Amino acid sequence: MPPRVVALPAGRDLLRRLRDRHGALMLHQSGGCCDGSAPMCYRAGQFRVGRRDVLLGLLDLGAEVGDAPGALPEGDDAVPVWISGSQFAVWQHTQLVLDAVPGRGSGFSLDAPEGERLLTRSRVFEPTELEALSAHPALTGDQVEAGEEPSLPSDPLVVADLAEACPLPLRRG
Repeated sequence: MPPRVVALPAGRDLLRRLRDRHGALMLHQSGGCCDGSAPMCYRAGQFRVGRRDVLLGLLDLGAEVGDAPGALPEGDDAVPVWISGSQFAVWQHTQLVLDAVPGRGSGFSLDAPEGERLLTRSRVFEPTELEALSAHPALTGDQVEAGEEPSLPSDPLVVADLAEACPLPLRRG
């Protein structure tokens, strides 16, 4: 099963620095408006997750490029990535790719004063990936609160570069 969210090294490294400074983290994918579609980074528990919010997955800050997950990440290495239920309905066919770029972060996000900001890129899942994901539905806030755990993806959570995460289609003559 492919992960619904992966990180590029720059995104993972920014999150590691934020974790070292602030402790355990969580992300919530913003729905737009003033901050666009920026991933918002908070201290774990600082943002109230809604009953219908969807847990896209757990990023593993201890993972290196290409590491296949052996278990769900734990402790401060585990960064849950949430999205609103209505936004998930629109984006469920895409994998989110967390990156970091120069610039100022948004609003109340912990990356705001860092000189780098988190950025979400995305790629459309292949039909076989969508089929695999359909057997493992994403969990809602209610389900997580009731003690359910997300499925363990089979693919790495940290990918080497953008081309690996979001390959461009070949141009045809």
